[in-house]
Amino acid sequence: MDSKYKGTLLEKKLENNLLQLKEVFKDSYDIIYRELRLNYHGKIVNLVLVFNSNLVDAQTINENIIKPIIHFNPVKERTIIKQLHLDILKDVIPINGIAQVRDYDKIINAIFSGNSLMIVNGIDEGLLLNTKEWPERSVEEPDAESVVRGSREGFTESISTNTGLIRRKLKDPALKAQQLQAGSRSKTNINVLYMEDIVNKQLLDEVLSALQDIEIDGVFESGYVEQLLEDHPYSPFPQFQITERPDKVCGNLLEGKIALIIDGAPQVLILPTTFFQLFQSPEDYYERTIYGSLTRWIRYLGFFIATSFPAIYVALISFHQQMLPTDLILDLSKTRAQIPFPPVIEALLMELTIELLREASARLPKTIGQIIGIVGAIVIGDAAVSANLVSPVMVIIVAITALGSYVLPQYSTTFPLRFLRFPMILLAASFGAFGIIITWSWIIVHLCSLSSFGYPYLSPLAPISSELTRDAAIRKPLWGFRKRPQSANKKNYNRW
Repeated sequence: MDSKYKGTLLEKKLENNLLQLKEVFKDSYDIIYRELRLNYHGKIVNLVLVFNSNLVDAQTINENIIKPIIHFNPVKERTIIKQLHLDILKDVIPINGIAQVRDYDKIINAIFSGNSLMIVNGIDEGLLLNTKEWPERSVEEPDAESVVRGSREGFTESISTNTGLIRRKLKDPALKAQQLQAGSRSKTNINVLYMEDIVNKQLLDEVLSALQDIEIDGVFESGYVEQLLEDHPYSPFPQFQITERPDKVCGNLLEGKIALIIDGAPQVLILPTTFFQLFQSPEDYYERTIYGSLTRWIRYLGFFIATSFPAIYVALISFHQQMLPTDLILDLSKTRAQIPFPPVIEALLMELTIELLREASARLPKTIGQIIGIVGAIVIGDAAVSANLVSPVMVIIVAITALGSYVLPQYSTTFPLRFLRFPMILLAASFGAFGIIITWSWIIVHLCSLSSFGYPYLSPLAPISSELTRDAAIRKPLWGFRKRPQSANKKNYNRW
């Protein structure tokens, strides 16, 4: 939606411009109109400074704008030009970041971004002055991606701070940052970062075109952009990497990936991505290769346990008792003798309880949430066993399943696990092991059909390539990473 002020321009008459601005910012108490007078070669020139008091640095306005204007003496400064123009004011105002503007649409966007507007009587252009200043959260360790060994820096809600954290780690002029806007009303800034000599140019053009074609009135978080750009919106699997770590972004940029930094969001989107990259953590590359490969396989095991463990238990108890040792069958029969529900109802009740506890602990304040999560699970589990509503084995199964989902380094990867677990339990209760095979067959076929901006989601397994044994199934030593992944520009495969 185009702004109704697009195409409206400043006039030479100050009074008309002031009336128009007051109409635009009507009923906005935080818009300040500071009138100034400048004695220029014996002639009084009227000026007006317009800014939003909540988004600017008051000291910058007072010391670097108002004070130099009031004390400006053209004779003392040896200014012999009799007609005041904006270039003279640019020399007077000691601010880094001054631009001339006429369009009201740009003026409105600039003022709500923390800039100040200076308009002068008799001149049909204004000056946009960089006076931005608003409260920002300091750089802290990311909660969702904590590591034992590695950087403790995490992104904040400031797009300039986040871009600076990446620039500080990649001191290369090939790192480019293009800025676009999304949201017809929010005018949210989006920085597109990439390595010019590595990125696939066709991919870059596709991403820039998709961002420019976004039609929505407001963008307030990275999730908006993710949902508007993904190729398969109904897939349970994420098609972007989501990270709060600058080092992870830098590593992906050197592989030819593209990073999207959204103003107001402490997470950065990385594209394209693959299924195997969801299991990779920056710490894998900080430790020796044997430990990095081992922890990655533990995550793959956690993925399988989180999706299939309750379903396997239900299938064994309901259909395939002969596969279990006799002593174990007798012990399980004793624990289930007083349980009034079949195994599938028992599993669904416990899984729903875990999901409720997970959501409650996530939404409550941190101190209370941790208590609810620990005490609630212990109390509810013990009470359910004592009341013969569930068996002790089911409590153990559900607890191990929850642990399996927590070993994944990316929180968004846990959503497909929670989504797939329930249909797998139902199919296991209906068809036994055959139901589990059906579910896993659907998962594999679905993963093979997915793509992330044209790149196969299951790569490098399907289609298979040498990257499978370099950085997917196992992690080679760092000296084995001489070749970039296939998502990089084909002209620059070699790292060094």
